[in-house]
Amino acid sequence: MTATTIERRLPKLGGFNLGMIGLELRRLVRNKRTVIFSVVMPPVFFLLFGTSADYKTERIGDGNATAYVLISMAVYGAMLATTSGGAMVSIERAAGWSRQLRLTPLKPAAYVAIKLTLAMIIGLVSVIVVNVVGAFFGADLPVSEWIACAVLAWVCALVFAAFGLFMGYLLPSENVMQILGPALAILSFAGGLFVPLDTLGSTFATIAKFTPVYGVGELARYPLTQSGHLWQPILNVAAWTLVFSLGAMWRFRRDTARV
Repeated sequence: MTATTIERRLPKLGGFNLGMIGLELRRLVRNKRTVIFSVVMPPVFFLLFGTSADYKTERIGDGNATAYVLISMAVYGAMLATTSGGAMVSIERAAGWSRQLRLTPLKPAAYVAIKLTLAMIIGLVSVIVVNVVGAFFGADLPVSEWIACAVLAWVCALVFAAFGLFMGYLLPSENVMQILGPALAILSFAGGLFVPLDTLGSTFATIAKFTPVYGVGELARYPLTQSGHLWQPILNVAAWTLVFSLGAMWRFRRDTARV
């Protein structure tokens, strides 16, 4: 008798591929409540708070105050969308799906990358919707700056995709979005997204620079305002993205360690 050796082929990139992303995307869009909330609420807030006659005539940089509010709402929409997209992992935990995945060759880093990619896709949709609404309701901004602000609002929201994924593993599935929704609103106020930092006083302005919202908001508005030092928000976004990504991978390993 001769022994037969079965060669086990591990997937490239640890399992990160378009097929897996497509499958996960179809699962994501089935949660219509999360998708609608992420896409509808930000433009509604923009219409409520950014379309007054005074804002349309007040100039900020090369645009008007309505454009300033538009960018902030695009950031907020990207935050909501990417956080909720990442936090949907909590449903998989409750169903035992994440533990099943640990039986496959799927690497934790690839799993995190897939979830981040999905969150960024829905975040892009949210940013596009807010900007389209703003174009019809008084936002005034040069096209090149408009595109730059929209791209930065989307790309920098990666930190909140990682945040949502981390929280999805940290919090119970039935409470995750009930907790994260108010938490994002508080972080937005604390980070100067809804209220300019110069109106908060020096103490709060200093604290705001250490919040994850600060870097995203400052970078997204920079093409319009051209103010501040770029190294601070860049460092803020990079540091928080790294912290939340490492936390998500740590929780993924720990959550499935008993398999």
